[in-house]
Amino acid sequence: MSRIAETARKIKPVDRRFHEKAQARLDILTKPQGSLGRLEEFALRLVGIYGNEMPELPKKIIFTFAGDHGVADAGVSAFPKEVTPQMVLNFVRGGAGINVLARQAGADVAVVDVGVDYDFENAEGMHHMKVLQGTGNILDGPAMTPEEAEKCVEVGIALAKEYKSKGYNLLGTGDMGIGNTTPSSAICSCITGLPVKDVTGRGTGIDDEALKGKVNAIEKALSLNKPDPRDGLDVLAKVGGAEIGAIAGLCLGAAAEGLPVVVDGFISTAGALIAHTIEPGVAEYMFSAHRSVEIGQGAMLEKMGLEPIVDLGMRLGEGTGSALAMMLMDSGLRIYREMATFADAGVSDREG
Repeated sequence: MSRIAETARKIKPVDRRFHEKAQARLDILTKPQGSLGRLEEFALRLVGIYGNEMPELPKKIIFTFAGDHGVADAGVSAFPKEVTPQMVLNFVRGGAGINVLARQAGADVAVVDVGVDYDFENAEGMHHMKVLQGTGNILDGPAMTPEEAEKCVEVGIALAKEYKSKGYNLLGTGDMGIGNTTPSSAICSCITGLPVKDVTGRGTGIDDEALKGKVNAIEKALSLNKPDPRDGLDVLAKVGGAEIGAIAGLCLGAAAEGLPVVVDGFISTAGALIAHTIEPGVAEYMFSAHRSVEIGQGAMLEKMGLEPIVDLGMRLGEGTGSALAMMLMDSGLRIYREMATFADAGVSDREG
């Protein structure tokens, strides 16, 4: 049995009895029932995932996976491919948006090279887990071999296991890769069955003419490579990306380890959808961080039954949405843990 199949088999349904226990506590806290809205939902879900009636605030980490894309040479992005390694080094130095927001959230950041077309020469402060030097151009053939796609997913699985052993119990996803909204839109169209034009956005800010070319490129790539929408690994190999595969692996690995995983924006949602296609039960462990400006994300979230935590008009990636969502998840758990009950506070409830 492959490591991916073995990991998928380990994913078990969340124990609903802990949801019931969490709801019972939420209902006797000093507030009208349900008055804190989704903060209560976050607490209830975390209690269920952890299988613990009173979990501690989690130790958090966001994984920013990086990879390059051959299709970037087709003019689908407003930025050149050279920006990918430049931004990776910025992450390592702590100067990017993800670093700033992760510090505020109390989360660590792990920078992971899965498929950047650049030699970092064992630069310190990052995980060197390169599977390939950028993907192939999906306009000419598959992005990766099936073996390469599997190895990318296994990177994420391995990191989930490693970081659980280090005491981290809330994982977040992030991405970096010039051109990666193109494979993400291809994945979205393939698996949801929606037309490419309905799920393809402007990425880093391309103009109308470039957007038309991007849509045409994705349609050509899907027609040429013919990925099987029922087979997540086949879709990943034919039209995906290295960092997208690692995100899928992190989602699968987190669920197999009984840990919640916060899914960032459009690219991370594409990775989550690959994981969901491999094993639908992974969705019980996922939190969608934010609603991306990229138009295809909504269809992917609907297919997985997920609702974004915030909607701030963001489209940066990197894991920035994951950091913001973690702050609100912490807030929900703090309410659950620290707010007094009616009995504790000597406050009359609705029954008098």
